[in-house]
Amino acid sequence: MLDILKAAILGIIEGITEFLPISSTGHLYLADEFIKLNESTAFINMFMVVIQLGAILAVVVLYFNKLNPWAPRKDRLERQQTWTLWAKVILAVLPSVIVGLPLNDWMDAHLTSWQVIASTLIIYGLLFIVIETYNRRTTAQFTNLNQLSYRVAILIGLFQILSLVPGTSRSGATILGAILIGTSRFVATEFSFFLAIPTMFGASLLKIAKYFLHGNGFTFSQTLVLLTGVLVSFIVAYLAIKFLLNYIRHNDFKFFGWYRIVLGVVVIAYFSLTNHG
Repeated sequence: MLDILKAAILGIIEGITEFLPISSTGHLYLADEFIKLNESTAFINMFMVVIQLGAILAVVVLYFNKLNPWAPRKDRLERQQTWTLWAKVILAVLPSVIVGLPLNDWMDAHLTSWQVIASTLIIYGLLFIVIETYNRRTTAQFTNLNQLSYRVAILIGLFQILSLVPGTSRSGATILGAILIGTSRFVATEFSFFLAIPTMFGASLLKIAKYFLHGNGFTFSQTLVLLTGVLVSFIVAYLAIKFLLNYIRHNDFKFFGWYRIVLGVVVIAYFSLTNHG
């Protein structure tokens, strides 16, 4: 029962931080210091990735009509635009797949440390502040998803490669990249949401496959823990996405930049004072 409560808390953290550009990895890494599941290391590592499935479902539910090319209310042009959007999303995902798959185990072993996470939190926090300050003097070239070319889509996908480093934030890297290329905040954010579907679904399947290939399985209690995390992350991510879309209609991303810097400093202070390696 205690592990189910812990899974719910971790699901809340995942749901809030997955789509806000503040790094779910950084938050879950810090949370793991205080909210430790009474499970094997293999299960915990798998759990921390697979609860993202709940966040994926939140995007699918919120944007079901927009992402569904067979939606009955769509005319022929709208269906074609939907298929084109999916093609751009798949194209944009390819760079991180090509780079991430062969390096996945190496990065898990060498880059998942508080030093790396704290550094990326602070660096990208500074970038958000600098880029948003510069962005005030520019006008977005792309204010509609249909305006994005395949070239722009793959450029945004190249920025997603940066998120392979823990603490970067997948949404943070893609939103920053899209804004630099010339999209509006709203377009950058929505395209980042859509990129999450194949990216996070693929990452979750890969983690589950590795978990079983190493001879692991699920007990009944572990299944309940995992399902709790997924369900809670879905509910919270649904609310977080709606909040972010409303927020960026009237605000820039500087607040998240400052938040990342503060969190990075907290991570450094905590792990340094507790004598972690």
